[in-house]
Amino acid sequence: MIKIGITGSIASGKTTASKILSHKRGPLFNADKEVERLYKNKKTISKLRKKLNIDTKQNFKSTLKKKILNNKKNIKKLEKIIHPIIRREMKKFSFLHNKKKIIFFEIPLLIESKLMNYFDVIIFIKSKKKLRLKRFKANGGDIKLFNLLNGKQFADQIKAKFCDHTVVNEKNLNILKKKLLSIIKLYV
Repeated sequence: MIKIGITGSIASGKTTASKILSHKRGPLFNADKEVERLYKNKKTISKLRKKLNIDTKQNFKSTLKKKILNNKKNIKKLEKIIHPIIRREMKKFSFLHNKKKIIFFEIPLLIESKLMNYFDVIIFIKSKKKLRLKRFKANGGDIKLFNLLNGKQFADQIKAKFCDHTVVNEKNLNILKKKLLSIIKLYV
């Protein structure tokens, strides 16, 4: 089995790239979707409410966002709870699909979390910050949250050193597809 990790900075096009790469080739684990699922899990919400002092009467997601934006220490508290759960889910996913020839993992903080040894191949999706911010805002995100999340990520030059392939995603979808398909042909 070949485990392919797909990473990149916020709003670089990781999800689009992951879908293109995995389409009809193998199952895809999406860390962001797992986090969304955890935010709907009563046990996880309860743990996070206690750790971050969020009242049960308050809207969980909007209060969590405010807590993170108002105090950077809160993002560390959040990560201490969420990241170990995501790692367990990744291992379960690998075990569940261990008979597949190839499996894919979309992990935004793959390099920052030191998960490089977990993968056989790592593909880095790269875009200029200005373009990423434009995409983030187009999807309803705000600048303050973008800057906070972007600040948690390593610079592109550092990330690229740990990756087998770097794909610049600053043009159109067809160009991105061509680049990704030339890479995936090496492994399928």
